[in-house]
Amino acid sequence: MLATIDHGETRPGQVPLVIAHGLYGSARNWGVIAKRLSDSRPVIAVDMRNHGASAWTDSHSYPELAADLAEVIDAHGGRADVLGHSMGGKAAMVLACTQPARVNRLIIADIAPVAYEHSQIQFADAMRGLDLTGVTTRTEADARLAETVEDKGIRAFLLQSLDVAGGRWRLNLDVLARDMPGIVGFVPLDGAFDGPTLFLSGAASDYVLPAHRAEIKRLFPKARFVKIPGAGHWLHAEKPREFEAAARVFLDA
Repeated sequence: MLATIDHGETRPGQVPLVIAHGLYGSARNWGVIAKRLSDSRPVIAVDMRNHGASAWTDSHSYPELAADLAEVIDAHGGRADVLGHSMGGKAAMVLACTQPARVNRLIIADIAPVAYEHSQIQFADAMRGLDLTGVTTRTEADARLAETVEDKGIRAFLLQSLDVAGGRWRLNLDVLARDMPGIVGFVPLDGAFDGPTLFLSGAASDYVLPAHRAEIKRLFPKARFVKIPGAGHWLHAEKPREFEAAARVFLDA
């Protein structure tokens, strides 16, 4: 089963919230939001396969990621609210449409059920190409990574997955790079999820566009759309309080 970080107490009859992070992320990225939301429900943040403390596998497809989430949900009562960001959002959508009985409420953070033309392989290449010889601090690693990744915020995000002491990345970069077309792509879905669904996006992001709404509504008839002003794709990191507030209102409705 996936590695998890559990927040809050499990109470009989209470539906937990499962959080699935995006590409190159981890459960640790969601620590503050998960802890704050756990004041009223148990929250389980997962490390997706090939990320964090979870097992490395030789494949990374959305049906497999959805099955991983289902296994976590089964271990916590069989039904959960699910929040997924980016890659984790696509996995959550596949789970909800193929196994709707396991999902109570669904929050999809800044991603649509479509294939994208861009790729994130440049970051996998940058991490694989980083010389970690003699690196003893994250600051030293950041200085070296700056040669290939200019954005300081992206570097800080990527470096959360660096095991400095072990001199290794907590990411199966070879498999993630190889399977990148499938990660930025999507899978055909015939079923739909008829439960409450929130598409929560950054107003400065172009990941969820008006052109995507017809497909979203086909798969998620009860979808609602909310944008967080001033936030981009990493909206939970850029505007954590606003993200938490929007998620809480939806989950408590």
